[in-house]
Amino acid sequence: MKRKNISSGTKWENSFGYSRAVKIGNLVEIAGTVAVEKDEIVGKGDPYLQTRCILEKIKVALQEAGASLKDVVRTRMFVTDISKWPAVGKAHGEFFKDIKPVTTLVEVKALVAPEFLVEIEARAVIGEE
Repeated sequence: MKRKNISSGTKWENSFGYSRAVKIGNLVEIAGTVAVEKDEIVGKGDPYLQTRCILEKIKVALQEAGASLKDVVRTRMFVTDISKWPAVGKAHGEFFKDIKPVTTLVEVKALVAPEFLVEIEARAVIGEE
């Protein structure tokens, strides 16, 4: 099967050796994504805004892979404060209310920068209903 690497153009992709997304056949894997736009953290201190930003970025990566949010079968959400789960869940629900992928939400000690409150990865299968 043909492999397509999808880049968001961040400096970390080359230095760490990863892609924003990889498509192989009808499978699309989206890397852990945080709320950064143009090297600026979006939604500092606000897990709801960070989650929305992240899911918008995931949506764009999916589109570049020829997929959409409706193709998502799994999300994994990592948060630094589990007590903020309602805000994260609210934003996730705004994107996936009718799609209902399986999901995991776990608290982690830290993400790569202390300002990041949420990190999300996703898996999509194109054409599966």
